[in-house]
Amino acid sequence: MKKLLMVLSAVALAVLAACGGSDSGNSEGDGNSEASVDKLVLADAGWNSIRVHNSIAQKIIEEGYGIDTEVTPGSTAATVQGLREGDIDVYMELWTDNIKDVYEEAIEAGDFEKVSTNFDDNVQGIYVPTYVIEGDEERGIEPMAPDLKTVEDLKNYPELFEDEAEPGKGRLINAPSGWAVEKAITQKMETYGLNDTFVNFKPGSDAAIVASLADAYEAGEAWAGYYWAPTAVTAKYDLTLLEEPEYDPEVYEETKGTAFPPNDVVVGVHKDIPDAAPEVVDFLSNYETSSALTEQALDYMNENEDASAEEAAEWWMNENEDVWTSWVSEDVAEKVKSSME
Repeated sequence: MKKLLMVLSAVALAVLAACGGSDSGNSEGDGNSEASVDKLVLADAGWNSIRVHNSIAQKIIEEGYGIDTEVTPGSTAATVQGLREGDIDVYMELWTDNIKDVYEEAIEAGDFEKVSTNFDDNVQGIYVPTYVIEGDEERGIEPMAPDLKTVEDLKNYPELFEDEAEPGKGRLINAPSGWAVEKAITQKMETYGLNDTFVNFKPGSDAAIVASLADAYEAGEAWAGYYWAPTAVTAKYDLTLLEEPEYDPEVYEETKGTAFPPNDVVVGVHKDIPDAAPEVVDFLSNYETSSALTEQALDYMNENEDASAEEAAEWWMNENEDVWTSWVSEDVAEKVKSSME
């Protein structure tokens, strides 16, 4: 009996010690200020602006908060699903209206959280080089389609945008099939009656869109296709966004036969990250840029052909120190600035 009491006493002391250790740990974590993760995973959905914003965030997270980062590439659908399931922690450019149903469902389910609006002054749609409509006197290019104003007008010009693989039809460059917006463009082509006269060409990547535009532009030839701003492409080339009827939520939902809706491009985090890395989420909640600010970095990549998104991000941070330092505390800002010296 005496031996049993000694054993029970020892167990009780061990439990008390363990509880005391837990309380101490909770006390140290008061305010939820310290991260409980060693690494954060960001999404790369395939375009340069998200890569630049990833690189800016990575620099601040790694150097300012001492947390490792990595990037997971994939289609919009795959990376958003990864954010929902926790395989991805941070998404720097969620184009909310392009993935409206999935986004709203995920927010309502609490799978991930919006923490800030990165920028909301963007546009997207079907572009043509401006010289197609207005000509370019300096380059000796006459107007090819002076009456081309709307996306629907394209059906009057299949021969101008001829698809070499299908003579007699024009080619409209869609978004890559892995992008959410590809389905919207496909529906627009049907709604505007373009399928009889145009090939719905879906390139394999953003780079393929850019290459086709660059080749046509340098040659002074006609080109029509999907793109968006802010990008280095819309900054470099003189392009005209073809008109569509004013955005109407009901019509857009049914047929996509209006302009694209206003599109908040937001920063989202998986539901566990506010507790796991609260200081990082505080920083991300302050993350705000604009189309013009984003295009600065994209212009840098455009003008310096070998520049990576990471190099463009560091250049941008040096040029816009007043912007990014307002997102973080002074000590974090100093750590990040020291790492760039």
